[in-house]
Amino acid sequence: MPASRRPVPPPPDRADTTPLHRPPTTPMPAAGGAGPAQPRVTVTRVALSRSRELSRAAARRVQAASRADGAEASGLSQLLWVNALHMAGDALIAVSLAGTLFFAAASDAQRGNVALYLLVTMAPFAVLAPVIGPLLDKLQRGRRWALAGSLGGRAVLALFMAAHYDDLLLYPAALGVLVLSKAHNVLRAAVVPRVLPPALTLTSANARLSVFGLATSGVAGGIGAAVAWAVGFEPELWVTSAVFAAAAVLAVRLPQHVDVPAGEQPADVFSTAEIPVAGGRRTRVSPHVVLALRATAALRGLTGFLTIFMAFLVQAEFADGWTATLALGGVAVAAGAGSFLGTAAGSRLGTATPDRVVLVAAVSAAAVTVLAAVFYGFGMAVLVAGVAAVANAIGKVALDAIIQREVPENLRASAFARSETVLQLAWVAGGGLAIVLPTTGWIGFSVAAAILVLAVGLVVWSLLGGRRRSPAPAAPDDPTTPMGTPWT
Repeated sequence: MPASRRPVPPPPDRADTTPLHRPPTTPMPAAGGAGPAQPRVTVTRVALSRSRELSRAAARRVQAASRADGAEASGLSQLLWVNALHMAGDALIAVSLAGTLFFAAASDAQRGNVALYLLVTMAPFAVLAPVIGPLLDKLQRGRRWALAGSLGGRAVLALFMAAHYDDLLLYPAALGVLVLSKAHNVLRAAVVPRVLPPALTLTSANARLSVFGLATSGVAGGIGAAVAWAVGFEPELWVTSAVFAAAAVLAVRLPQHVDVPAGEQPADVFSTAEIPVAGGRRTRVSPHVVLALRATAALRGLTGFLTIFMAFLVQAEFADGWTATLALGGVAVAAGAGSFLGTAAGSRLGTATPDRVVLVAAVSAAAVTVLAAVFYGFGMAVLVAGVAAVANAIGKVALDAIIQREVPENLRASAFARSETVLQLAWVAGGGLAIVLPTTGWIGFSVAAAILVLAVGLVVWSLLGGRRRSPAPAAPDDPTTPMGTPWT
């Protein structure tokens, strides 16, 4: 049949002519009807989504860091979070008292008030060393409950402070919070060896506790300041009470081996100094502890001096209010960053001997203070504040490790109570020196450098003298042999 007369086949169905690779199209809404709602992509929604992702990732990394190196199995991870909430609550308490104590304004006319503040800070230590330390030594099987009690007591006192924020009852409540805080620090340091994983040293464990505590206290301080600014100090104290209560619950849930097993007899300690214990008895402590405590006390004295002296110095050198605020903020940032860097460095020390660490920290702080005295300038003063904070943080975690290593467990709380008292005395002495000195930069740093060099020099002299007098070490398996001279 001719092609022109062939019948034309019917057109194929439209569905058959649709290419298989064509993506399905979104159905159009019917006239007058509403189609499926499509969320609008906005910058705000993208930012919120990204923030949630970053927050979850950060939370996972923090949780993994707290459990690293066997910390979860040993119980160190749980103690870490108890200590983090403890320090966060202390930061919130500090925020609530910011308008009532000391730093409302520091001027020459208020030196008497500053001196009174220094005396108030010593009040908790009047009961810490002679009373609380020996009492905690006797409490060998109730350490979890003692930790929880110190936190629960502060939760109650925070509520009491909220109810009496505008009257004189605020101050004894604040003093009680400070006493319980120091008792908690002593007890927490005493139990660290009970939860130490095999992969960590005591210095690294103490530094890890401090790093997490500093991070949470910084965050809590910012949140507390925002809450106080938005709704007042009383609601901020309610939040503080909730933080302490949560920490108390976590403390009760610490592993059972935090409590010392009954009948455990720790090894003897060799020494050249003594610690007072319950009943008026005295026991000898290691020379390692004595020299480390002296070096750390010199660092703590420098920190107390800088805290008070820099406040006066800023107001004397910067007449403009905003400039003075920025200068004081720079000092605070340097000190805060130094503390964080020092504790972070302590967690990375690994097998470094804590005795060497504390000596290097003290010598470094003395050297930079001498440089600030010779080449004085406000920038050098800020540098000293940062270096002193680093050295103080490293020295403190190393000192804690030495006490945990050298002092028997049944006397460790007393040793920590005494060391905390000595360090606070050194801080107050440094602050008192700042009060009596004229507010002249080069004079203040020259006097501070001279005293610090003298203190560190005496530590080094004692070390060298101990090495010259020490006998040859006996066999390491001899249980009656002293552990050697310090820093060997």
